[in-house]
Formats: sequence, C-alpha cells, structure tokens
Amino acid sequence: MKKFFSVEWLAVLAGICIIGYILFAKPFIGVADNGDFLRVMGTAGLNYGVPTDSYSDRFFGYAHQYFAYDRFFQLQYISTQIIVVAVARLIGYIIHPSSFDIRVLGAIYSLLLLATTYVIVRHNKYKSILVGAVLAICLLFMFYDVGYIAYFNSLYGEPVALVFMLLSTGFGLCLLNQKNPSKQVLWLYFISVLFLTGSKIQNAPVGILFALVGLRFMTLRNNLSWRRLTIGLSASICIISVVMYIAAPKELKNINIYQTVFYGVLNDSPDVKGDLKELGLPEHLSVLAGTNYFQTNTAIKQDAPEMKPDFYDRVSHKNILLFYFKHPTRLIDKMEFAANNSMSVRPYYLGSYVKQENMPSGTLAYSYSGWSQFKNTHMPRSLLSIALFYAVYYAVAIWEYIRRRDRISRIRTELMMLIGLVGIIGFMVPILGDGQADLGKHLFLFNVCFDMMLVISVVWLVYQLVNLRNFRSSVDR
Repeated sequence: MKKFFSVEWLAVLAGICIIGYILFAKPFIGVADNGDFLRVMGTAGLNYGVPTDSYSDRFFGYAHQYFAYDRFFQLQYISTQIIVVAVARLIGYIIHPSSFDIRVLGAIYSLLLLATTYVIVRHNKYKSILVGAVLAICLLFMFYDVGYIAYFNSLYGEPVALVFMLLSTGFGLCLLNQKNPSKQVLWLYFISVLFLTGSKIQNAPVGILFALVGLRFMTLRNNLSWRRLTIGLSASICIISVVMYIAAPKELKNINIYQTVFYGVLNDSPDVKGDLKELGLPEHLSVLAGTNYFQTNTAIKQDAPEMKPDFYDRVSHKNILLFYFKHPTRLIDKMEFAANNSMSVRPYYLGSYVKQENMPSGTLAYSYSGWSQFKNTHMPRSLLSIALFYAVYYAVAIWEYIRRRDRISRIRTELMMLIGLVGIIGFMVPILGDGQADLGKHLFLFNVCFDMMLVISVVWLVYQLVNLRNFRSSVDR
C-alpha cells in the first residue's frame, strides 16, 4: 500500500483528476476539424455523425463528439495514428454500436499519457522526493494543459506525437535506470519510437535520431543476443523512416511542395519572377505567389492538368533546400516568422465545444489552461530568444557530458540533447515542407520538445540545489 503514496503514483492520481475534469466531464471539450479529419476517417472507417451538417458547422467552429461507422480504407492514409484510431473504433463499436464516441480515443491517449507520467517520474526522481515532486508538478502543469489534451478528443495526429515523444524518452530513461536492462523495455522504447516516427511524414527524420541513440543501448548489457536485438531494432526504425517518406502518397507530396513554394518561398518575395527562374519554373506561375493549396479562387487551379508538367514534375524539396542555401537571409526571415508563431500550444482558430452547447462558433475552452495561456501571452517570440535558450541548454548538456565519465550518465545526456534536435526538426520541417501554412499548428512537435527541455532544465536546477544542500550538510557534520 505504501508504494501507492509514492510521488509517481500521486502524479498519476492527479493526472486522472485533471483528465477527468477536462475530457470526460460536461461540457464536452475537443478540437474542431480544419479538414484533416477526412483522411483519417476515410482510412479508419469513420464518417461525420450528421451527414447534413453545413460547412460552418462541420469545420473550424465546433468540435465533434460522435461519428458514424463506415467502411475501412476508402482512403489510403499511411500513419501509425490509424492503428490507434482503429483500436478505439473497435472498442467503441463494442460499447456503442450505433455511433462512435471520440472519448474512447481520448481515453486511450489518456492512459498512454498517464503511463508516461509514471515512467518518467519513477525513473527520474533520483532518490529525492523534492526532485520527483518538482518533476511531477512540471509534467502535470505543462502537458496536462487543455491546449495539449483537448486534442485527445479529436482525430488529429498531434496526440500521437505528444504521448509517444514522451513515452520514447521515458522508456529510454527507464532502460538507463535499470541495473539489468530488460528486453521488454527495449521493445517498448522502439515501439514508441515507431509510433512517433510513423505519425506523420514530417516526423520521419526523428526516427533516425532515436535509432542512433538506441544503438548506444547496445553497451548496457554484455551479451550477443542483446546487441543483435538492439542493432536489428535500430536498423528497422531507420528503414521504416526512409520507407515512410518514399511511400508517402503523391497527392500529399504535391500539397507540401505547393505550400513550400507558393506559400513559403514566394510569399512576400521581393522578386517573384526571379525566384521562379532560379527554381527552374515558368514565369506565368507568378500569379500563384502567396496562395495556398486549399484556396478556391486561384488564377490557376492547384490540380489543373498543366500544373504537372509546369510545376510538380519540375521542383522538389531538394531544389528548395538549394534555394535557401544560396539565400540564407530568406531562410532566416522564414525562421523568424515561424518563431513568432512558435509559442502557441493550441490553434486559437479552432473551437472547443460541440454545437449543442449553444456557444458561439469558435469558442475556446480555458479550463486548466495556465501554461498554454502563459506561453502564448508572455513567452518571448523571436528567433534570438529560442537560439539563446538552445545555446544555454546545450552548453549545460555538454558540460555535464564532459564532467560525467560513466557510460550511463553520458547516454542519458545524449538522450536529453536528442530532445533538442527533435525540436529543431519540428521547427525546420514545417518551414521547408509546408511554407507558412498554419505554422501555429504545424509547430506542435517543436512545442512539445521545447516544453520537455524546460522541464529538464527546471529539474536539473532543483537536483543541483538538493546536491548542494546535501553536500553542505555533510560538511557541517
């Protein structure tokens, strides 16, 4: 019974209370559809609950609690999110065959978040109640914020990125904390990495980074079967990451390249025709500068037959990278724009409530929103402030790496530095892969990593103070 009064179990209990209040009490809280639900529903066998909904009722303004059951694989959207949604759909059908309640999916994400809270606190309190309590409070304050967990009651891919980014890190730390690292935890680490990597095409590079750290786990046990398993799982994640990108639907790649060029490179360009020429594209496409793929009033339709030979067959992300390499100031401008949108955990243009609550379209829920509101209102929004934070974080990490010679501490520090690298990928990929479209939402993974780095920084400081206090106490004796 005593173990249930430990810091990690108290954190889980507090998490249950917060989740229950936000996600499962009345009124229902979720996130309105911006159009992304369609590909998930078409693949996972769901449809809108009310076929006669107007456009304004279906998109942007109101969340959706109930969905209709439909046929699987009407669309072919490749994502590990589909696995989670399909499991929830199966459970939902058993519970309520007439309609799918999205809260079943929310419950699955909630269990995963509670599990990761337990794992992270359990294996990072460093035999100090104070350190464990501070870590638990930080996790509960930041990652249980309505800005994060309102996504649980939706069909967006963001919850997959959140829970599996935390779980991957948590299981990695668990392995480093075990005296005799278990193969079960190793498998859980790589499965979590797989779900994170496969949640979106943009996350494909993340899998390779986690696989490289996974290779370091090879040294945790001195036997051949452990090493073979570690190498095999790491190699599998790398292969899956590459295949994920290559196998991405052409339509999705076309959307991304359109956004990157016309809503990215050419958006606010001082010389649109000159940029088009440098990219090897015809000048008549200049009429599309500043437009996005989903606009209906463009001079040339995004899927017009002539767009294939004039645009989609001529340009790739390699051309975009080369362009920005030649024009670094243009890239810095885009990064500055992204930084200005980087501190919003949630999309403020998507409503939180169902229409039946009789609230105005687009109304947001602010229950337990202390962190998201503070971050959106008070955190610095500049590329310089982000760069300075990263500089301090990595300076401390490198110092810890140098001064701690033991293997376990160094791998732990590498894992902490990995979080920052994933954050950089989460920051850069939307710029290079989707232009300036909906950056506040596309920077979600960056926000998760940034907040994880903040938690690590706070806990590290508390740990140093505890050690200093213990050292002084021993000297006084």
